[in-house]
Amino acid sequence: MSLQPTPWIWYDGELVAWEEARVHVFAHALHYGSSVFEGLRAYATPRGPAVLGLTPHVQRLFASCKIYRMPIPYSAEEICQAIQETIRANELESCYIRPLVFRGMGILSLDPRAFPVQVVIGAVPFGKYLGNEDQGIDVGVSSWQRIAPNTLPAMAKIGGLYVNSQLVTMEARDRGFAEAIVLNTAGYVSEGSGENLFLVKDGALYTPPLAASILGGITRAFVIQLARDLGYPVREEMIAREMLYLADEAFFTGTAAEITPIRSIDHIPVGEGACGPMTTHLMEQFFGIARGEMEDRFGWLTPVAP
Repeated sequence: MSLQPTPWIWYDGELVAWEEARVHVFAHALHYGSSVFEGLRAYATPRGPAVLGLTPHVQRLFASCKIYRMPIPYSAEEICQAIQETIRANELESCYIRPLVFRGMGILSLDPRAFPVQVVIGAVPFGKYLGNEDQGIDVGVSSWQRIAPNTLPAMAKIGGLYVNSQLVTMEARDRGFAEAIVLNTAGYVSEGSGENLFLVKDGALYTPPLAASILGGITRAFVIQLARDLGYPVREEMIAREMLYLADEAFFTGTAAEITPIRSIDHIPVGEGACGPMTTHLMEQFFGIARGEMEDRFGWLTPVAP
């Protein structure tokens, strides 16, 4: 999906024009991947735009920066307000929001702590990331592995980590798949290139735990909360690769992916090769809440004040 420019970007405390939001070519983040980011969605609702999971996303942004030892020069409340300000300034009803914290220009050094920390927030129109809500996608198991424990922090959303995801995605596309499933270094199922994974087997919902080198997804947490509320058993446990081929249903979750059904894995149909009943039920409930068509019984939405 091509990026559609919007008029304004929040840059270090003020709104600047899109074309003026510039970074120096010697910014540390450009050379060494020293950035932390988030991805959020705002949905159009009958009462105006509302951000899904604003507080937990901003909390995770601060948690990632803490792990990476990169202090954000703003409070969490200021970042929440800046996100809403950016949506309002660009007059968007629904959009994808990208807060980015990065190290700016200084000397060339692998100790980034002397470099200035900068913050930008952009908001752009954004449609469906993978497939559509009615049809599933075809995926394959990647030859690339998810990062090993104690090499890089899998629980942090650090820009440099996504080189791994880029390699996974390019390989998947070259093989004719829409996306890939990545195994961890022990051979257990981890996640997609940028999504968490769920399987349905015998009426229960399975997903890998944090120990499987996954990112603790906000949408993942919402789906677990929703599934338990609907009475579905949820099991966070290590998943063997072969269970991918025996699952009754499978789907990805993520801010961009939302809930995306998977219809085949390594050319083997998942269940009946179509979106299954539990996935359909969870999607109906998730999108119903996100779009303001159902009661926000979990407090997921933050309306963007006019």
